[in-house]
Amino acid sequence: MMFRLIFLLLVTNVCEGQEWQAELMAGASGYNGDLTQRRVTISQLRPGLNLNIKYNSGNVINVRAGIVYTRLVADDKNSTENSLKRRNLNFKSDILELNAIVEINLFDPEVYVSYPYLFGGAGVFHFNPFTYDKNNLKTYLQPLGTEGQGLEQYPERKKYSLIQLCIPVGAGWKWIINDNLDISYELGYRILFTDYLDDVSKTYVNLDALAAGNGPKSAELSYRGSSPFRLGAIRRGNSGTNDSYFFTGIKISTNINSLFR
Repeated sequence: MMFRLIFLLLVTNVCEGQEWQAELMAGASGYNGDLTQRRVTISQLRPGLNLNIKYNSGNVINVRAGIVYTRLVADDKNSTENSLKRRNLNFKSDILELNAIVEINLFDPEVYVSYPYLFGGAGVFHFNPFTYDKNNLKTYLQPLGTEGQGLEQYPERKKYSLIQLCIPVGAGWKWIINDNLDISYELGYRILFTDYLDDVSKTYVNLDALAAGNGPKSAELSYRGSSPFRLGAIRRGNSGTNDSYFFTGIKISTNINSLFR
């Protein structure tokens, strides 16, 4: 059975390289960070879209440039740990990513009509975590400095940038339908250089100092536990590990050579 499956997937075919292609990918995204316990949490998956322009060489290596939009979410109320439920933090953030990626086909596309590929590249993305306060008002978190950013008592804590670099890596499997159409399944992971995708990283700071320096809204959204605040009683985040996100879905690629001739 396994031999037959591999034979069907890797059936040979000789075809010409398609050169320029437009790609549309629709799927789901998720986040890993201080507000998650598992690599994939189904309740926190959200839809996303990816548009690419790709130069398909017809050989082993292809290059593409693309734009990704999705939303990331997480909430302590979904945690299985009571201490994290009591922490009671949550966030949402829209992600807009631009990237340039190299694809490496693991089989010769001039021979096979179905084959796996790997990819890697570089990108830049914009994020802006927000939550809803006790009056259910949407509030962006970065300007508030909820971990003491901007306070003279914590000079080592600087406000993080909302524009960051990322490294997209992943794998996919492509099926060549005809000379003008390919369909792929792809899973991509983003290596990040920030731990503030969720506005959570380090320890709590003194709430009185936070309210005096950054305003009462900062203190309100820094500590959202139900029990009286005791500095250090409940951890806020883990600064030893950066956040990350992933995007997976089905991608349709079509030949657009005629537009460039």
